[in-house]
Amino acid sequence: MTLEELKIILEATGLPVAYSHFTESENEPLPAPPFITYLVVFSSSLMADNKVYAEIQNVQIELYTDRKDLKTEAILEAVLNENDLPYATTEVYIESEMLYQKLYEVRLL
Repeated sequence: MTLEELKIILEATGLPVAYSHFTESENEPLPAPPFITYLVVFSSSLMADNKVYAEIQNVQIELYTDRKDLKTEAILEAVLNENDLPYATTEVYIESEMLYQKLYEVRLL
């Protein structure tokens, strides 16, 4: 799966989606929560015969909400499950932003 394909999958949630971060402009303000960002955080490619045999990208999908939002989490999780994307999660409250961040870690092959 490519990053472009992942973006299409994430957009199926109906939430704003951006790679890494949103950029504010005069014509496009920053979205209000909830929104999703995603980022390749590292690769763990399979190597064989001194070459990359299979590229594996480890991606963090970040769901931001202004309150604990089980309904929105369920929507994202359903989309990931429908597309056979297993995930592991962690969660944190970012006090300086007053936002909850739920991370979904997936691997793209």
